[in-house]
Amino acid sequence: MSSFLESRELRELYKKVREYVKIGPIFLTRYEKARIVGARALQLSFGAPLLIEKPTEIIDPIKLAMLELRAGILPLTIRRDNPSGEFQDIPIHRLILKKE
Repeated sequence: MSSFLESRELRELYKKVREYVKIGPIFLTRYEKARIVGARALQLSFGAPLLIEKPTEIIDPIKLAMLELRAGILPLTIRRDNPSGEFQDIPIHRLILKKE
């Protein structure tokens, strides 16, 4: 029964995200994820403040950026374009992050 409820909740989440996202997939693509993590890791390596509680054992800025992304607290926006020239700006907390 729990797997049924989980899949039902996922369907509701996908439906809610699809109502908001009109251009492209409802998931954060691997290219967008790489761009976000790379940009945030660069910021962290230049001394930007960490937005999550710092784990004591992790010092790699890429791993720290991944933790921030998974926490869903990065205030970043993705711009997705259509060939017709229309675009949509989507906050990354609205997109679904796939589990690795």
